[in-house]
Amino acid sequence: ISKFHIYIGNSLLISIVSACIVLVIAVLSAYVLARFKFRGHKQIMLAFFATQMLPGFIALAPLYLMMSKMNLINNRLSLVLMYTVVLIPFSTIMLRGFFQRIPSSLEEAAMIDGCSRWSALLRIIIPVMLPGIASTFIFAFVQNWNELFLAVMFIDNDSLKTLPVAMNSFIMKFDVDWGSMSAGAVLSILPTILIFAFAQRYIVEGLTQGAEKG
Repeated sequence: ISKFHIYIGNSLLISIVSACIVLVIAVLSAYVLARFKFRGHKQIMLAFFATQMLPGFIALAPLYLMMSKMNLINNRLSLVLMYTVVLIPFSTIMLRGFFQRIPSSLEEAAMIDGCSRWSALLRIIIPVMLPGIASTFIFAFVQNWNELFLAVMFIDNDSLKTLPVAMNSFIMKFDVDWGSMSAGAVLSILPTILIFAFAQRYIVEGLTQGAEKG
């Protein structure tokens, strides 16, 4: 229990860094897929959807070998990389729906006024997209925070364990440390509760907008 602050710190660091990277890449890729038609456009979307149908455990052995060759076992960077790769497809699909709901005339008007496409995206579209962006960030953060299988595979050093891995270690062969498990469970839900409490308005707006047909 005395090391819970280390486990929570590891989980927060990995979850936030990965969610931020996912958000940046997903925003840009979703914008391109929503606004431009090019060769392979449909194939990319089909590939993104296909990744959501594959069970993750089938790739655990190849991923472990790959991370071992890169000397990233017992390194937080391995989890950041894996979580980012895993979450980009679905996050892109989510954000693409939000971009499609925003009329392209907003960007066109901004570019007529002298903005570049990049400037129009940052100054006009992103502020309108905040509910969707917030919902995607929270989705990515919660997925990273609760993930266990990859963390167990790649992290064995006690000082680098995330909270789910630490809680998993309380389950022994013939016994369960219920006291530590209960304390860990309470601590594990606090960040999620705080995020939903402070970002409730954005979450509701994001879900509502995402459900509407644009």
